[in-house]
Amino acid sequence: MELRTACSPKDEKYYDTKRLREEFLIDDLFQPDDIKLVYSHIDRIITGSAVPVDKELKLTAGDELRAEYFLQRREMGVINIGGAGVITIDGKKYTVEYKQGMYIGMGARDISFASVDSAKPAKFYINSAPAHKTYPTVLIKREGTPEEGVVIIKDENKKELGSLEGANHRVINKYILPGQVETCQLEMGMTELKPGSVWNTMPCHTHDRRMEVYLYFDIPEDAMVMHFMGEPQETRHIIMRNEQAVISPSWSIHSGCGTQAYTFIWGMVGENQDFDDMDDCAMQDLM
Repeated sequence: MELRTACSPKDEKYYDTKRLREEFLIDDLFQPDDIKLVYSHIDRIITGSAVPVDKELKLTAGDELRAEYFLQRREMGVINIGGAGVITIDGKKYTVEYKQGMYIGMGARDISFASVDSAKPAKFYINSAPAHKTYPTVLIKREGTPEEGVVIIKDENKKELGSLEGANHRVINKYILPGQVETCQLEMGMTELKPGSVWNTMPCHTHDRRMEVYLYFDIPEDAMVMHFMGEPQETRHIIMRNEQAVISPSWSIHSGCGTQAYTFIWGMVGENQDFDDMDDCAMQDLM
């Protein structure tokens, strides 16, 4: 497991491009038949991926967690951005299709990942946070009929925002948040930009009560997203390619502009789960 330390905004303003990428960019995710995990000291979030192709992949705690098993003192959210896959949790199998997700509560011991078809492997994206209580493990679908162990994203949690004129017409799909999937602190969702729109999270904001990680995907090889970060009066940028993630501290804005439409998954951890608890940054105040 790769370890990343926390960073002060007083230091970040002096970083060059290479150092910015070393501290905040998570590259080389989604490696075949491998689990990759990055542990950040910022709110102790773990960001990672599992790509089972020819074998089943088992999630282990590793020496870094000093735990008997990965979710001994943690909770986890997973969203699949690849082919259909299977997540097995303490012997129970869950089929997770493209853009479906799971919340896995603290205390789940044996967790493994597999693909339904090795020619179209699953790509499981993972966010994990420290936990103090066990909440029910559930499969999360965007559409369908609710049943035991399955949560359907509510209509009010599929929020359409922006406009084509503002180049930010998008739909925010909230997968994991209070009132739909209960957690200790983790929230996750997926924002899909409409064709012709390129801006996300604009006007931008910060939120001192929680940090965030973005995973950008659905980006063609010859395209990119310019991810903006830093304090509102000391902004910086990181160029993002397909299936790369970026860590956003609570003091940093987190906004992006692409060369064309794209999709991103956001994950948040911290002490406040109020989705609308944000400190907005006026356009004229950004520097």
